[in-house]
Amino acid sequence: MRLLARTVRGLEPVACAEIHERQLGWVESVRHREVVFHPVGDALTLRTVDDVATLVAEVDGIGVSTSDLRRLSAAIDRLEVSEIIGHGSNVDVSASVVGARRFNRYDVEDAVGSRLPGYRSRRGGVRPPDGLTWRVTIEGSLARVAVRLGRAPLHRRPYKVASVPGTLHPPVAAAMARLAGVAERHVVLDPCCGAGTTLGESPGLRVGFDLDVRAAAANLRGVTLAVADASALPLADGSVDRVLVNPPWGRAVRPGGGLTADLAPLWRELRRVVTGEAVVAALLPDGVTPAAFHAVRRVPIRVHGRPAVIHVLAG
Repeated sequence: MRLLARTVRGLEPVACAEIHERQLGWVESVRHREVVFHPVGDALTLRTVDDVATLVAEVDGIGVSTSDLRRLSAAIDRLEVSEIIGHGSNVDVSASVVGARRFNRYDVEDAVGSRLPGYRSRRGGVRPPDGLTWRVTIEGSLARVAVRLGRAPLHRRPYKVASVPGTLHPPVAAAMARLAGVAERHVVLDPCCGAGTTLGESPGLRVGFDLDVRAAAANLRGVTLAVADASALPLADGSVDRVLVNPPWGRAVRPGGGLTADLAPLWRELRRVVTGEAVVAALLPDGVTPAAFHAVRRVPIRVHGRPAVIHVLAG
């Protein structure tokens, strides 16, 4: 069996590292937002990917014309569809296409879905009822067709029942924790915790502060939360091993308190509270560089369609 993992753009190498380090399989190939791998463990436990699906077909020779989609339809006709779908299931198809074509994602979805019993189209922005989701990706001349392995996308975390504007995507938070090397023995801080997503994706003794922690309190258990300004953290000097932070960018969330003018007070305060061996993972818009820390690694990604960077920092 071969599986296709979908990722946030830029997190493909992080997903590969998680698959390898957790001995969940071996990676066959990587391309835009996807990793194909052969599983040897429970792939549904992956944290840094958006979703995982079973690869059921690969179709080469897809060009730029709508007529090329007949190859996709013919490939579905050759599958034992009834064995994949079962009986009485609602079926939807989600497609993504890299590069300019004379067809759009809905054309791709309908080319595949029209061959599947129980198909509900997304065309026109309609959200189909819950059911079995097929995934189609086209990059270059190669199309891949896969069927979701779990009942829901992996990025939907059961703990996340409350949200806030600008809330962090859980696989991105998980990637930040992995890049920072967070472990059970660490004291982990998020000084701008929002809905608590970074802490929900981390082991260790977790501490979160924000000007409003109600969403984080609804989502998390076993975490120390308190209302505090990120420019004046109620922590002792040198008391934190790891920091995961997605500070307000001034887009979905306006900075407040001591960060209203700029983020400089945040970086000064983090320098005070971290240990000498601490690591900081900070998600910032592209072009913004954190002060007072040494950059160990930069991981460019895209968040809500915008370029961003996960900065891995040391003292």
